Amino acid sequence: MDLPRIIDYEHGISAIDAQYHRQGLVAIHMIVQGNNVALVDTGTAFSVPGVIETLKHKNLAPENVSYIFLTHIHLDHAGGASEFMQCLPNAKLVVHPRGARHMADPSKLIEGAKAVYGAMEFSRMYGEIRPIDIGRIIEAPDNLRIDFNGRPLLFLDTPGHARHHYCIFDEQSHSFFTGDTFGVSYREFDVDGMEFVFPTTTPVQFDPTAAHASLDRLISYKPEHAFLTHYGRISHLPEHAVEMHELIDAHVSIARGISNDNPDRHATLVKELGSLLSRRLTAHGCKLTQEKIYELLRIDINLNSLGLENWLDHSAASS
Repeated sequence: MDLPRIIDYEHGISAIDAQYHRQGLVAIHMIVQGNNVALVDTGTAFSVPGVIETLKHKNLAPENVSYIFLTHIHLDHAGGASEFMQCLPNAKLVVHPRGARHMADPSKLIEGAKAVYGAMEFSRMYGEIRPIDIGRIIEAPDNLRIDFNGRPLLFLDTPGHARHHYCIFDEQSHSFFTGDTFGVSYREFDVDGMEFVFPTTTPVQFDPTAAHASLDRLISYKPEHAFLTHYGRISHLPEHAVEMHELIDAHVSIARGISNDNPDRHATLVKELGSLLSRRLTAHGCKLTQEKIYELLRIDINLNSLGLENWLDHSAASS
């Protein structure tokens, strides 16, 4: 499936491919209101040229960007923040209060990522991550409202995927920018206009109780659409919310059914989650081969398994 690099929606909203790992994996959302621009999430440092080119294509300059909104500080969403702030001189960075200090001093983020990937792979994936001037950072507590050039934006604290996660309600489009709170939905899985959505339970702060509550909070606003970092705009939100609740519970049930002492716990989780999502995709009407489905889901299944293992270990330690 060949997705366009830029998808333009109504209300001045566009999805720009962040060019991270593969096409259609990470979207940077651009909101244009008059001559003012806001970006939702940043991809990595290597995403900057594509956004600058998109601004130029829309007859806008880097100076027109007023805000960068980080739904949370996982590096596929926030890894490019410092590079963007260097290139966008008038932008303010809006981040959850739990994430602000890590943008001003990213040393712990970098150290953690290098421990997982190694220094060379970290550099290949994310480039350079530098401290951001604290004077350009705005913390976004629950229910913060920002007037974006006459366009009201509401920021809601939405833990579950991470404790440093917010979602943005855009009154003009009556839609949410949801980061990872409303899950993941790849366009390759669309069938006759209906999307397939599944949760992301990645390390290290997955909390199923909070995830359910955040999902219900978003749906209470009766939004028309959700704009997902992975990937782009989805509709049919009441149906997807039901599916998301079911799949969160299914992920938890699978994890709890595997003994913590099982030496093959991770491999078993990967296999079981893969089978779960494959069955759901078949019921959804997906006609892709099992090989293609696994290719598209491989990263998510591995990360979801790691996150569930982390949650199991912390749950056991606190009980």
